[in-house]
Amino acid sequence: MPRLAETAYTEQPWRIHEFTKDFCVEDVWSFRTPGAGPDDFPLMLAAMRAAGGPAKQPWLVRLLFAVRWKLGAIFGWDKPSAGVGERVSSLRDRLPDDLRDAPRGPDDEGMPLKAVYELDRESARELANKTVHTVMHLGWVQGANDGYELRMAVLVKPNGTFGRLYMAAIAPFRHLIVYPSLTRQWERAWRDRNEVKAKDEEGESC
Repeated sequence: MPRLAETAYTEQPWRIHEFTKDFCVEDVWSFRTPGAGPDDFPLMLAAMRAAGGPAKQPWLVRLLFAVRWKLGAIFGWDKPSAGVGERVSSLRDRLPDDLRDAPRGPDDEGMPLKAVYELDRESARELANKTVHTVMHLGWVQGANDGYELRMAVLVKPNGTFGRLYMAAIAPFRHLIVYPSLTRQWERAWRDRNEVKAKDEEGESC
């Protein structure tokens, strides 16, 4: 199953552990990348970006996001005053010097999470509103079958009781609809990237 135990994240030597001790691990998810090697994390990130963000998801996922943004507009959950740099400080303010000088990765207007840092085998993005301050951590690890795979950990710091209730309320939607759809999108992105690479190599050999 794509969903993993919390230890699949906490026992890895990720740099993000150094400055997110006040966050809780909400979800850990795996994504299969057959044939991937230890240095393919940047290629996986590029494939994911090429596959598009929430706008490329199936209609049900898009509907859930549309409802969420509509509720946020009605109740003021997503006002700039509730975001990163306003209600909460960015994780970038906590980074040690070597990570602060590392590439951040590109931001995309279609992706609400903003880049914190991007390394050879891990990256982090963050988002804050009136409900939570959340971090999406992506890591590249050796899987059970000797190949490498992508893992995503979602870290959260709920904004009081309301934030905790909000996270509990959306958990079924994340686990049953959003994450499975994301799994299909990202795993397909990896497969499609391999197909394009194979075609390019065939063309070069002719």
